[in-house]
Amino acid sequence: MKIKTLFFGIAKDIVDDNSLILELKENATIHHLTSELKTRFPKFFAINEFSIALNEEYVENEAILKENDIVAIIPPVSGG
Repeated sequence: MKIKTLFFGIAKDIVDDNSLILELKENATIHHLTSELKTRFPKFFAINEFSIALNEEYVENEAILKENDIVAIIPPVSGG
């Protein structure tokens, strides 16, 4: 199934794009998606924590993905 993934902040820099279409197995979870990203882009391991939104709602790693879902990868915000 195809999932659109949006990237912000340092995640956008790591991927060198603001979005990607990823092909995942049926009933994949957010955990599967983040594992795929870490495989494709090893620098993702440097991000200790990031938030994930599925169709504009924050979710946990166990959330199940469906065809054409939109996932946003949101790294921690720093600054003053």
